[in-house]
This record gives sequence, C-alpha cells and structure tokens, in this order.
Amino acid sequence: MNTPIYERALGSDFARLQPELQEYFALAPGSGHYGVGEGVFDVVGCRQAWLRPLLRLTTGEQAFFPEYGEGVRFRIENHAHLDPFGRSSLTARREIFFPGTTRLFQDTTSFDDGDDGGPANGGRGPGLVDYVGRYRRLVTDLNLSVTPEGRLRGVSEASRLFLGPLRIPLPAAFDAKAYAEQWWEPQDGGRHRIQVKVIQPQLGLVLVYAGHFDYRLEPYPGGIATPGYLPGHARPDGWESRV
Repeated sequence: MNTPIYERALGSDFARLQPELQEYFALAPGSGHYGVGEGVFDVVGCRQAWLRPLLRLTTGEQAFFPEYGEGVRFRIENHAHLDPFGRSSLTARREIFFPGTTRLFQDTTSFDDGDDGGPANGGRGPGLVDYVGRYRRLVTDLNLSVTPEGRLRGVSEASRLFLGPLRIPLPAAFDAKAYAEQWWEPQDGGRHRIQVKVIQPQLGLVLVYAGHFDYRLEPYPGGIATPGYLPGHARPDGWESRV
C-alpha cells in the first residue's frame, strides 16, 4: 500500500489536519523524493544540569544528548521507505548544531498491521511504532490525534528495549513518555512549528525541543524511486529481529 503511514494511522482524521501538515506527512515509499527541513530551535536539550552527565553516557545512541541551548539551528531529513520487513516507514535524521558540536537524533516510524499478533507493537493491533536511536534499540507505540485547530498531536505509549533476541517491556515507573505537537503557523509568510517534551516519572523533564522550520522536497540522485531505498547516511546501524 502506498498510502502515507500517518494517513493510514489517522484514517479519516487525516483530512482534518491543516493542509500544510497533510502535505508534510504525505511522503510515501517510491515517491522519488525526500523531505528537508531547516530552522531554529527556540529551546533544545536537557534543562536539568544535574542530569546532563548521565545523558553524556548515551550520546552514542543518537537519541539523547547532554547539551542545552536556545536559538540553535537544526536540519531534518525525512525518508519514506519500506523497512527490511516490508513495512511502510518514515526515517527521520536530525542534525542539531550546538556551538562546538553537532548532535544527531534519528528514528524510524513504521506502520505495523498487527497481523502476526503484534510482537512489534505489544499486541495492540494496527498502528505506528517508533524505533529510536542509532541502533533502533528502543521502540514505542505512538498514539496520534488531531486537535480542533488541525494540529497533529502524538503521545508515546508502552516502550520496549530490544537487546539481541530479547524484548524487554519497560515498567511504567521507568518508562519515559514523549508528548509532541506539530502545526503550521501562517504568520510572516508561514512556517512549520514543532514542540516535543520527553518526561520520565523519576527524573522529570529529560528532553525538550521547540522551534520552527521551512520544509521542501528534494529528488533523490539519479531519479531513484525504489520503495525500499534509504540513503546510506540515513540507515540505522541495526534493525530488530522479528523472528
């Protein structure tokens, strides 16, 4: 199916999104294009100074980072593709340009139809699952909704860790939840806006980013339109086993 994964997940509610958001989330495998967003985060990173040394230990995962800044430039690439298991997916690769260092934050969101009983999404049935980090070791279920204003809201639900053949559910007391909202701001010629908070019950606010960006589509070099194509620099260093 070549329907974009966010449209599949939202169903008829997809039409309630702002038109600019519908366009943003319209990428599908085989389109021959990828999305590029460039903008500025008003705030980004970990506000809690005491927590930053712990986050420094996780930087190799390319999911969390110890820096915090305001007015920080960033760039995002969105690539729609089929993952190794044939699921329609959207991989996002973010570069955050802190003074003195650039941090990567990447994930792959896939539509899981739940036909195999849902081992990838906890048995909840069809829906989106998000694989976070360089090795895609952390996976969460995504719960999407559309606000009366046409904004997209997303909340991460149950999370699991993938460690080799093991899938370890995280207890609610230790699981971090992400709360995201994205919308189109028409002022000053129009631009996309996004805000995300990641909150862990024991630690509080672990990560926050909020800002604005401009977005465009670019063709793949050579006109590549293979549904399974994902550029080398955007590929994770590992995919979970579904056996």
